[in-house]
Amino acid sequence: MTRERLKALLKEYGQVAIYTYFALFFVVLAGFGAAMAWGAGVESSKGGLAVIGAAWLATKATQPIRIAATLGLTPLVAAALHKLGLRKLPNAAAAPTGVVVAASAEPPSAEVAPRGDEPASADKPPKAD
Repeated sequence: MTRERLKALLKEYGQVAIYTYFALFFVVLAGFGAAMAWGAGVESSKGGLAVIGAAWLATKATQPIRIAATLGLTPLVAAALHKLGLRKLPNAAAAPTGVVVAASAEPPSAEVAPRGDEPASADKPPKAD
């Protein structure tokens, strides 16, 4: 179920969904890294690499939560970007509510109503003045 929702989200929001996911990933990674570094008191490069590795593992463990957060946050991020004028809304939400957009397969009619000083067409009776 989540995989289909994620595919639909990517199709609808595109790059915004990807950027939202990676923003969450890096925020969680940095948060775990900072929490572990402060708690462990790392002073060597080996200790630093161990903290980065542990933070990555902890971030990987939160992947289902981050995917769910991406599903919920992406429409909000897209709407905020739209309000700031940085992005258009997806096609489904682009037209304001109540506006009907219709496309005609036929070209507009070439028939123009005659003015008072022009003769009427042969198939229409002349106007009575």
